[in-house]
Amino acid sequence: MAALGSRRSLRGVWPALIWPALLLICLIPGLLNKAVSSLSAGEVPRLDTPLWKLTLFHLGLVLVAEAAVLLIGVPLAVLVTRPGRTSLMRLAEAVTGLGQTVPTLAILALAVPALGFGVQPTLLGLLLYGLVPVVSNGIAGLLAVDKPTLDAARGMGMTGAQRLRRVELPLSLPVLLAGVRTSTVYNVGTATIGAALGASGLGTPIIEGLSQQNTGLVVIGALLAALLALSLDGLLGLAAPSS
Repeated sequence: MAALGSRRSLRGVWPALIWPALLLICLIPGLLNKAVSSLSAGEVPRLDTPLWKLTLFHLGLVLVAEAAVLLIGVPLAVLVTRPGRTSLMRLAEAVTGLGQTVPTLAILALAVPALGFGVQPTLLGLLLYGLVPVVSNGIAGLLAVDKPTLDAARGMGMTGAQRLRRVELPLSLPVLLAGVRTSTVYNVGTATIGAALGASGLGTPIIEGLSQQNTGLVVIGALLAALLALSLDGLLGLAAPSS
């Protein structure tokens, strides 16, 4: 039985490690540029900034945004799921949902007059866009906790804070982590738009490729962004509690 469980765990680990390995291979200097040269009229596409630096900057943008999403989204989900706050919960879902009903480029453009060009408006767009899955999954996970389990915890003399910390959050964690994974993958793609505002990242080769009509540069940016999204999704999947 132990060997069977070990094999199952390895099956879950290997797919999560394949994508980061492919990403690292693609970041070998010059490798990807030469591979797509046939899409650039036979010329090797060149960028002023190395691809590994663009990838690290892109990753940093996503991680900073996700940290802010968690700091806001998780307490908000807890706040609105307390007893007697159904109307507040509906309001929170509606307000956070606006982040995905409004086009991301429009959000970024509206933020520019107040925040200027660069990283700040991009982070604001990532925050608004990434809140929806975290808040909605957090609410769903907390509401799904069995009432008898909560009653048992209450009967043991646990306070509301203790029930939240020891019962509700651990039981809702798988659903919450699924929302975090979705939010992270969304934001890897959304962050590419920030390059249009001077935020750099993997959107840079895409924007330059479009402006130069260079398909090779577009493919480089899109491929690396996809591999980064798959890598983060797989690594977050390893952190999810096993059933």
